Amino acid sequence: MNNPLRKRVAQFALTLVLAGATTARAQTQTPAGTGHWEGAISLPGQELGIKVDLAEQGGAWTGTIDIPMQGVTGLPLENVRAAGDSLVFAIAKVPGTPTFHGLFADSLLAGDFTQSGMSFPFQLGREVTAGPARPQEPRPPFPYRTEEVTYRNGDIVLAGTLTIPEGPGPFPAAVLLTGSGAQNRDEELFAHKPFLVLADHLTRAGVAVLRADDRGVGGSTGSVSLSTTADFADDALAGVTLLRARPDIAGGCVGLIGHSEGGIAAPLAATRVPGQVDFVVLLAGTGVPLGEVILRQAELIMKAGGTDSTTVADELAQTRLALDRLAAGADSATIRADLEQLVLAQQATHPERAKEPAALKSVLDAAVSGMTTPWFRYATALDPREALRRLRCPVLAINGGRDLQVDPDQNLVEVERALREGGNRDVTIRRLPGLNHLLQTAVTGHPSEYGQITETMSPVALDAVRDWILARCPAR
Repeated sequence: MNNPLRKRVAQFALTLVLAGATTARAQTQTPAGTGHWEGAISLPGQELGIKVDLAEQGGAWTGTIDIPMQGVTGLPLENVRAAGDSLVFAIAKVPGTPTFHGLFADSLLAGDFTQSGMSFPFQLGREVTAGPARPQEPRPPFPYRTEEVTYRNGDIVLAGTLTIPEGPGPFPAAVLLTGSGAQNRDEELFAHKPFLVLADHLTRAGVAVLRADDRGVGGSTGSVSLSTTADFADDALAGVTLLRARPDIAGGCVGLIGHSEGGIAAPLAATRVPGQVDFVVLLAGTGVPLGEVILRQAELIMKAGGTDSTTVADELAQTRLALDRLAAGADSATIRADLEQLVLAQQATHPERAKEPAALKSVLDAAVSGMTTPWFRYATALDPREALRRLRCPVLAINGGRDLQVDPDQNLVEVERALREGGNRDVTIRRLPGLNHLLQTAVTGHPSEYGQITETMSPVALDAVRDWILARCPAR
């Protein structure tokens, strides 16, 4: 789904969140190491940029880390300790105990980052670095109106941005639904803002767009991990209600555009209250249950990354066992015990791949914790085809030909089959060659490319969505 690092056993948890650190020369009474640091962790095949801010007061240290390529800002640090020219700190509440051990001199801090038994070098400096090039990201002034809005779904407050074309309207409109994981209103990840780019493209063409922060992100309340896809569908309907109440929005042309998991929530929402949603656009949406998607995703990504066939088979066996246990209603302890036995048996056969006990514990903790959340339990029990068969409004389904996360060969055909089995008479299926899961023009489709590609969303995909909507709801 939308989190590209959900793979292997630990794919069930958002585990590859990394950190950076601090330290330098004291100025007057300010301890060395405080202030702002920027640099990168050297991962295999890529540099992961990080920004760290540290502060000290009364001997107590605090800090935060930003990871722009993963859309992470203000993540708290813990166990920050400084002694002489050394500095140690960890990222709070992240599986695998991600920890930095560094030495500083003048304006340089360098050392090793460790997580789940793996170690990578990092280096930070005081110089503020330029962000990655994102030429499609729109900049003001905009040729349309922008409103900051809040609305409710029961006890949940949702905060978002509504962009409205110039003129009296009424205009066709769409609510954007993000992919899996906690996303902001721009669906920001890997320093890209796909929903900002999409909203800008549609609004310039005469379509109003509402995009909102996910639960627990930005100005929205609640929690993603404690909610389910059904809850996100209700959040989307709350956005539809907001739009339908406005005189500048065309009442018969309010739709949903969902990316990845949003492509599951959108049909759920549209079929929950018939007649409220006038069209649905699925961007890299799934057509089979999540367990099948995860297994295929893990296989494709590992093979594309050069993982040997034995390791691929072992990882898939672990994942399949965990999914089977989850489907049978097993509790966390049972799932963990079964996974541990399987991993130990595989390590006995392949001792060169054995993990240290602490590393093994961390990986198992991350896997079991992630897959036993309400969100994951609900998502793996859901078959998206059931809602698709009940969907009667016009539907556009787009998948990239190089999508390794939601394989078009596995999913797009099932989306079309379910829609037509249900009798939907307005179905458009587009498989766009050369595009990845984020609908970027890609070389391989591997998630490691996402942040390296300067394009945020292919103009071919942007135009396909715009033209399809306007063919059914002409702009005024």
